[in-house]
Amino acid sequence: MNAGDELPPLEIPITRTLIVAGAVASRDYQDVHHDAELAREKGSPDIFMNILTTNGLVGRYITDHFGPTAELRRVAIRLGAPNYPGDTMVLKGTVEDVDGDTVTVRVVGANGIGRHVTGTVTVTVPTGSAITRPAGSAASAVTGLSEAAGTAASEGPA
Repeated sequence: MNAGDELPPLEIPITRTLIVAGAVASRDYQDVHHDAELAREKGSPDIFMNILTTNGLVGRYITDHFGPTAELRRVAIRLGAPNYPGDTMVLKGTVEDVDGDTVTVRVVGANGIGRHVTGTVTVTVPTGSAITRPAGSAASAVTGLSEAAGTAASEGPA
């Protein structure tokens, strides 16, 4: 693993279920994350994903790549274009720095509107652990939300 290496992309279908389940799992009961009619009344074309779900998906993307012993040390993200139902977000990562067992990855997630999320993730991979996953392992679609709900903190140890 070297600076400049690219992680395989991860395509995530944005469904109503993913948006609502992520909001509920993170205890974010804002109506714009579960009630389409109220979201429209507030100026949004539909419900949209909350930052905690996005944060969890970014963490999942990194740990899928670096393996089960990887530990998220810092996740710093910024949201842009909303994730609405029916779209697909594609996460991509580029290694910025490798220092011993610590890797910093620049992450960008884009959807049909534009960039949904940008940021950096610092992860440690204990010595002797595999740094890369088998080809295509991070390219599968989201099948559950437990990964998103489990890594919703924005900074600190996972």
